[in-house]
Amino acid sequence: MKAVVTAGGRIEDAFARAAGVRVKALAQIRGETMLARVLRALREAGTTRIAVVGGDEVRAACAGGVERFIPESPSGSENLLRALAAWPEDGEALLYATSDLPYVTGDAIGDFVARLPAGTLGIALAEFEDFATRFPQSPPAGITLAGERVVNGGLFSIPGGGAAKIASVAARFFEARKQPWRMAGIVGPFSLVRFALGRLEIGDLERLATRVLLLPSLAVRRCAPELAFDVDTEAEYRYACAHG
Repeated sequence: MKAVVTAGGRIEDAFARAAGVRVKALAQIRGETMLARVLRALREAGTTRIAVVGGDEVRAACAGGVERFIPESPSGSENLLRALAAWPEDGEALLYATSDLPYVTGDAIGDFVARLPAGTLGIALAEFEDFATRFPQSPPAGITLAGERVVNGGLFSIPGGGAAKIASVAARFFEARKQPWRMAGIVGPFSLVRFALGRLEIGDLERLATRVLLLPSLAVRRCAPELAFDVDTEAEYRYACAHG
């Protein structure tokens, strides 16, 4: 398998002071950086080629531990495009992982890959009940769709030949992710209205992604909660440091 990890995110203020670093991927959790944990889990899952997108500190941290390093851009959307183009197209699926998954394991990644049909774009989803059982009293997480609460994972699988198709819209989604009126121009206002009314279902999103990206798309349900706990806040960081 081949994989790419984006590791350019910066943190500030109380979060940065608690972590002792400005690059989130290099924050230590129980004696190991989050980036190191993700790289180790990918290797344990059988990944033989790993690329990392990041800055000079990240390059130094993973020197000799990855097959390819891609210098970051100041633009988050550009870094996404660089990640999608990390490896030449060879017909093999690409695993895309974020670098802030402190609980990720090789078994969790392997299970996700094994349950994804060939040629399908996939995202890992954990059921909220499973997440809450695994991480009791953790900071709030998840999203509710048509009465179902799920937690997005930080792992995606892009089928062979799919990276170029995704690149054509990925930057637009990234730039519009916090502006619903711009998102409407991409996904269509009907889907946004259904979401606002609490009627948008996971199956709707799968069909939407299939239509927009021209790729069979699947949310892989009941993935390990370890794929869904990411660290975006100081509270999540402190929780991960305190709970094994």
